[in-house]
Amino acid sequence: MRVALFLTCVNDTLYPDTGRAVVRLLTRLGVDVDFPAAQTCCGQAHYNTGYRHEAEPLAFRFAEVFAGYDAVVTPSGSCGAMVRELYPRMGARARAEGRGETLTRAVAEVVPRTYELTEFLVDVLGVTDVGAYYPHTVTYHPTCHGLRSLGLGDRPHRLLTAVRGLELVELPGAEECCGFGGTFAVKNADVSAAMGADKVRNAVSTGAEVLCAADNSCLMHIGGTAARLKAGTRPVHIAEILASTEEEPLA
Repeated sequence: MRVALFLTCVNDTLYPDTGRAVVRLLTRLGVDVDFPAAQTCCGQAHYNTGYRHEAEPLAFRFAEVFAGYDAVVTPSGSCGAMVRELYPRMGARARAEGRGETLTRAVAEVVPRTYELTEFLVDVLGVTDVGAYYPHTVTYHPTCHGLRSLGLGDRPHRLLTAVRGLELVELPGAEECCGFGGTFAVKNADVSAAMGADKVRNAVSTGAEVLCAADNSCLMHIGGTAARLKAGTRPVHIAEILASTEEEPLA
């Protein structure tokens, strides 16, 4: 398979190790991974803040850069949901505004071939045991976009329970938002901080060493809150857990 890694802005800028982990993991599973250097923002930040028209050139750009691949894989549920759920909606809105089918046609091929990492592993590659080793107690936070927009369901749990040495403990209130929500954290800082504190307290109550998720933006929010509360649980992206082996441990 010829697969393109869509790393996303947050990971490229702040969490490049997550991208390296994805490449290491997929390569270990026999996947040919490419990183198109021309990739840019998918437009999620613009769209979610009300700048739909400004997000459209980024959707066109995404479709151009990732054309021709068997699959586009991203370690971000929120950016994956932007492509899969909101690109078609943007095309429909453009059509309703009398601007034709140009955007709809441009994204038509790339939308169904874009996958969040865990669904690519389970649904496309058909694996749950990726040969990982991670001797830590872990709790999993299902982020909102992965849970509600992409419907990841139990895929992350199935992957984590197959990791040797890992003890998975359930997170109380797991399906509650962590409070990040992109610009929500800026516009509604007090509410966002309170939600983040609730999430951290729930994670600490499990006794887990690690809280993992499929979105580093949410982990950034949770990790910052945990640091301020001096909580011991540390945030780790699920890709870094799945890429870890006994011979080459990560995270």
